Amino acid sequence: MDKSDIIRVIQNSIQKVAPDVNVLELDPEEDIRDELDLDSMDFMNLIILVSTKTQVKIPENDYNQVQTLNAMLHYITVRLG
Repeated sequence: MDKSDIIRVIQNSIQKVAPDVNVLELDPEEDIRDELDLDSMDFMNLIILVSTKTQVKIPENDYNQVQTLNAMLHYITVRLG
C-alpha cells in the first residue's frame, strides 16, 4: 500500500463518517475533528475505518498523533514500513 492508496483510504473513510464534506477541500494540516465538526464518537469511527482498511492498529493513546490528514498519513505510512 503506497501513499496514494493510504490517502484514498483516509478520504473514503472521511466520506463515510461525514458524507457532506468535500474531502478535496480539506486542509491537510487542520485538526480533522475541528474541520469536520466531528464529535469523539465520529472521530473514533473514522479511526476504526482507517485502521481496518489499512490493517494498522491505532490505539487510543495515539489519537493525538493522527489529528490532521498529514499526521494520519505519516502515522500509517511509518507503521506499514
